[in-house]
Amino acid sequence: MAKKSAIETNERRRKLVMNQAAKRARLKSIVNDKSIPLEERFQATLKLAEMPRNGARIRVRNRCEVTGRPRAFYRKLKMSRVALRELGNQGVVPGLVKSSW
Repeated sequence: MAKKSAIETNERRRKLVMNQAAKRARLKSIVNDKSIPLEERFQATLKLAEMPRNGARIRVRNRCEVTGRPRAFYRKLKMSRVALRELGNQGVVPGLVKSSW
């Protein structure tokens, strides 16, 4: 099980990203649009820099919903390989059969 503080920090980041996604996307489109004058693009860059860093989507870490483990994460199942193996052995995950040879 991962530290509770790491899981909570990641959840706070996820909420901040959801709240600021539209504003951040608007500012980024202004910055990347070459037809807009340089002064306006620079102002948009400054506003983007003033926004909290944790509002960037790249700062959110994919974590297992069962254990909070940050590595070996399967996006489709939203869990780590360790949790998947444990739940698969218990027969909780439909369609997953334990391999043996």
